[in-house]
Amino acid sequence: MDHEDPILTPGQDNKQVMGLDFHNPVFPLSALAILLFILYALVYPDAANTQLGLAKNWSIEHFDWLFMIAGNIFVVFCLALICLPVGRIRLGGSTARPEYSRTSWFAMLFAAGMGIGLMFWSVAEPVAYYTDWYGTPLNTPANTPEGASAAMGATMFHWGLHPWAIYAVVGLSLAFFAYNRGLPLTLRSAFYPILGERTRGWAGHIIDILAVLATIFGLATSLGFGATQAASGMAYLFGTPNTIGTQLAIIVVVTVIALISVWRGLDGGVKLFSNINMVIAAILLIFVIAAGPTLAILTGIGTTAVDYASHLLPLSNWVGRDDDTWYHGWTIFYWAWWISWSPFVGMFIARVSRGRTVREFLIAVLLVPTLVTLVWMSAFGGTALFQAENGVGELANGISDVSLAMFHMLEQLPLTGITSTLAIVLVLVFFITSSDSGSLVIDSITAGGKTDAPKGQRVFWAALEGVIAGVLLYGGGSTALSALQAGAVATGLPFTLVLLLMCFSLYKGLHREWREQNALPRMAR
Repeated sequence: MDHEDPILTPGQDNKQVMGLDFHNPVFPLSALAILLFILYALVYPDAANTQLGLAKNWSIEHFDWLFMIAGNIFVVFCLALICLPVGRIRLGGSTARPEYSRTSWFAMLFAAGMGIGLMFWSVAEPVAYYTDWYGTPLNTPANTPEGASAAMGATMFHWGLHPWAIYAVVGLSLAFFAYNRGLPLTLRSAFYPILGERTRGWAGHIIDILAVLATIFGLATSLGFGATQAASGMAYLFGTPNTIGTQLAIIVVVTVIALISVWRGLDGGVKLFSNINMVIAAILLIFVIAAGPTLAILTGIGTTAVDYASHLLPLSNWVGRDDDTWYHGWTIFYWAWWISWSPFVGMFIARVSRGRTVREFLIAVLLVPTLVTLVWMSAFGGTALFQAENGVGELANGISDVSLAMFHMLEQLPLTGITSTLAIVLVLVFFITSSDSGSLVIDSITAGGKTDAPKGQRVFWAALEGVIAGVLLYGGGSTALSALQAGAVATGLPFTLVLLLMCFSLYKGLHREWREQNALPRMAR
């Protein structure tokens, strides 16, 4: 039974305290939960890492079937919406028009989605699979042509349609219910067709609090590990000491720039840095294609597409897998990680997508990033595999340090110092855009769906991300960060169920919208 149009308005249950305008109880309970967790991880880093690691491993080992089935459902669901008549529905109504050009729009959603990961794993992942660093996909023999094909196909599988479908489900749900049905831009709004006015109560509070925790823990984890990776790259290239001081300095610099960016707002901050990201990434991509094994890369685009298509169904299967170590350690971990990040990425995509049709939204969020990733993986991963297969450089010996894989690949190309420095800059700018967009998302959730809350609240969340990463890195090292990461991944299990319900809720909402837009006279019904 459909609920009537809601009377909810953004921020209607907010509290105004000391210049802040926050949703009660989401803001204080989220802040309290974060504080308690940080104290726990600092005082008992080993226990936190062990216990949360057990929770993560338990969810991955026992619910691998759920993660895989859900991931497949999300892809099919999004592809179906592209083809169905509801794809013509415009987010914001028939008169709504996009706020951003397609170039800026795509740059922002791609930078928020997975820009950082592609920098490291586009090189490390294919070589890891090819050399059997931690198992091989589908038990394909390592160091063989078949192994190279499976390596590229599996890498595309992890970075192609499935993760972007996860983001698309959340983003489209939030955008539709916010812009077409007048609900606040928070995660709870996507469940209005199911929960009705109960979304204003504790059911909605819990959904939003979980979204805040998953987002800030995921961002802080990425910032902490990213700082260690950037410090490793700087030590490798320039001989700078890879110490805790260097890592903390990187976190401080990234956080300060993110604070300035978030203060400037969406147009002056995230949009600007996202466009810078795309320019630097395009320069680096063109250089690798031109300076690397050009012919192999260009032909590899088609070959990688074939590898992806031919391995898509076997890798999507969850029954009777023989590659258990690889399957759980890579695919299911990735699915849980993407799902735990989906509230953040999905809400940010929704924030910048008003005025797009459902079909345009899904093509841009699902298909275009997959094609861009195909080209990127063919260039970077293809070059890395070429070096590994032909005994060139460090990659011929496999992966020794993920954070250095990109630099090992670039070392075998001309202008190594320049391109490696450019890679470090690109990684840091990706961190800035992730932190900035994440702060805007958390602020919107904790402000009851308002997108114009006081700037001080956005600054608070941006600063908190840096503080969490820095404090945990300094007080507990990689053990505390691993605990934080395990906690974020563990949230992937409940959010999988949340996203499945979201698909049902979204279809109900879109069906109702389409019916209203094409309603026949009552006498004809």
